[in-house]
Amino acid sequence: QVHLVESGGGVVQAGEWLRLSCAASENIFNFNSMGWYRQAQGNERELVASINVGGRTEYADSVMGRFFILRQNAENTVDLQMNSLKPEDTGVYYCNAVLLGRTTWGQGTQVTVSS
Repeated sequence: QVHLVESGGGVVQAGEWLRLSCAASENIFNFNSMGWYRQAQGNERELVASINVGGRTEYADSVMGRFFILRQNAENTVDLQMNSLKPEDTGVYYCNAVLLGRTTWGQGTQVTVSS
């Protein structure tokens, strides 16, 4: 069974940065894709960024140019570098991994951006 653990959330002011990390229980290159989603209070969970096994990335329009998804081979993590944070980036951020049609989710990490 795959396990994902997120870390790096916190409280920051608008304009600052955070880096989230998703540690996987098996080699990250085994997965078809990995991604970061977020869920703001009262909203549905939405895709923030994803990366597939070939390295192709996808970003939500709202974070394009500010957020970057990175695979850290040595640490076996998929990180989300979040720059120029805005209050609307506030939410619980979840890591997910897809393997042969099965999706696994982490427990989430809270990001709060104050204005």
